[in-house]
Amino acid sequence: MLQLSQLSSLSLDQVLLGGRAVFLVFCFVLATVAFTRWRRASERTTELFFEQNTALLKRLYAVEEQLVASQAQLTEVRQSISTVSTLTSELAERLEDSEQRRTSAPAATTAPSYQIAIRLARGGASREELMSSCGLSRQEAELVQRLHAPARATLNTTRLAAAS
Repeated sequence: MLQLSQLSSLSLDQVLLGGRAVFLVFCFVLATVAFTRWRRASERTTELFFEQNTALLKRLYAVEEQLVASQAQLTEVRQSISTVSTLTSELAERLEDSEQRRTSAPAATTAPSYQIAIRLARGGASREELMSSCGLSRQEAELVQRLHAPARATLNTTRLAAAS
């Protein structure tokens, strides 16, 4: 080690030069430590970024799968709605046709049987004859007789109805 006498033999320039050298070495060591820590922090940040990026990509993939599934379901629902719409329009057409047939057919087909029943009742036909020949129910035959039969036949029918 240096003795005090040796220290005094050093000039001020040598001491300052040595101080500078020590200071430079200290700064270099400090810069190295700081750079190493900064590099480690940067690596940790990069790793964290990649982990978050991977997690986000997984979530995005899951959302994309859900979107594809939803689109498939939507397509199926649209097809079902289209089918139901088609069936509904077909049923509406059938109903219209049925209504047209029903409204036009009774006037043509049922009126003659009532006309025949009225003629038979005016001629004195019995309730059973009206039921069998014109296809009327018992109540319809009685009504036709009450409205269109001669007075004597109506009284007989009323008595028969009261007896049964």
